[in-house]
Amino acid sequence: MLRKKTNKISRNEAVVCVVGLGYVGLPLALAFSRRSLRVIGYDINPKRIKELNNSGLNQERSHQRKKQERQDQGREDLVFTSDPRRIGEADFVVISVPTPVTRSKEPDLSYLESAAATVSQNLRRGSVVILESTVYPGVTEEVLKPILEESGLICGQDFKLAYSPERINPGDDAHALQKVTKIVSGMDEETTEIVSELYELVTSVHIAKDIKTAEAAKVIENIQRDLNIALMNELSLIFERMGLDTRAVLDAAATKWNFSRYSPGLVGGHCIPVDPYYLVYKAKELGYHPQVILAGRAINDYMPKYVVEIAVKALNEVGKVIKGSKVLIMGLTYKENVADVRETPARGIIKELREFGVEIFGFDQVLKKAEVEAFGIGALERLGEVKVDGVIVTVAHDAFKDISLSALKAWMKRDPILIDIRGIFSRADAERIGFCYKGL
Repeated sequence: MLRKKTNKISRNEAVVCVVGLGYVGLPLALAFSRRSLRVIGYDINPKRIKELNNSGLNQERSHQRKKQERQDQGREDLVFTSDPRRIGEADFVVISVPTPVTRSKEPDLSYLESAAATVSQNLRRGSVVILESTVYPGVTEEVLKPILEESGLICGQDFKLAYSPERINPGDDAHALQKVTKIVSGMDEETTEIVSELYELVTSVHIAKDIKTAEAAKVIENIQRDLNIALMNELSLIFERMGLDTRAVLDAAATKWNFSRYSPGLVGGHCIPVDPYYLVYKAKELGYHPQVILAGRAINDYMPKYVVEIAVKALNEVGKVIKGSKVLIMGLTYKENVADVRETPARGIIKELREFGVEIFGFDQVLKKAEVEAFGIGALERLGEVKVDGVIVTVAHDAFKDISLSALKAWMKRDPILIDIRGIFSRADAERIGFCYKGL
């Protein structure tokens, strides 16, 4: 069945307000503005708004618009603001705020609830509110909806509700917003059609059966990845005790046509280590205690401690005194080539190293010196500033791959150890020139 075009969207008259201008909200706001929609980017942080306004992104969009000689010359295509009243101008309000977990690993919906309250106070009759944040099934209709109705407007009568989970992978140009499929679902067929039409302006769309299905689909995407990595990590724990090279085993196994290749490693960021706990929370609420999901989380949470155990054993193996040894952590972000330290496993490594009285230094070319110092460790702006006993490589930054093993060894003390978590260096080459090489 062909969907009937919504006049405001087809005439480029729809106004979209994106609430939350982080790594999800900003690309979405820019994408909609490039399709000639009026976009209001709202964030509670005035500093963030000042940064965006100084970045020239909105001026660039205005310039492009004028070049196209549109008739409504007085219109702003993209505006960044911390004035919540501007939310009331929007036909579509997209909420894209963080949904982390608490220290006790329970869902922290405080950002979502705060954003919903702000939207509620400024919601315009006839608008559609779309949630993009990752949540457990039921949050859109059971948590978001009641807060929005505190406005006095009635969901389904005065405004509509929809869910379209974010699929933004920072630093991954191959899977940018316009290259991925967005899941969408509205509270009814009409809302689903309108929201699908909106997102089809910027990318391809998959319509989920209902909002809860869309919420569940999002949360299991990262659970699956978490479990696959956990399996590889557990295999590496087993193979290490057998004296086997895990990567060599995986290379051999991957020759089978139906073998799915994953690699062992550290798990960080604001998705994979967080999202499983959202489904775990809901499952427990319904009387079921998840076993596989929590087992995978336990293994991946243990890996920073295991890395330190490898490092300490290696220091002992080459005859170094562990207390007072100097260890350099290369890579403090949670993933390669991205200046983001949220939920980075490097924190766990630092914590464990401190237990052994090790002197810790950090080197990360994608971070500023102050950001490295914020970990409470020595910050190196270039390799060789301090001669170290061991190096732990946690992420595969492109810049790290340009460093030769011989140069790395020259910056280290005698009998150097190299803990190469991501396998960016050759074990054979490292051992040939005198490294005590360890990996997962």
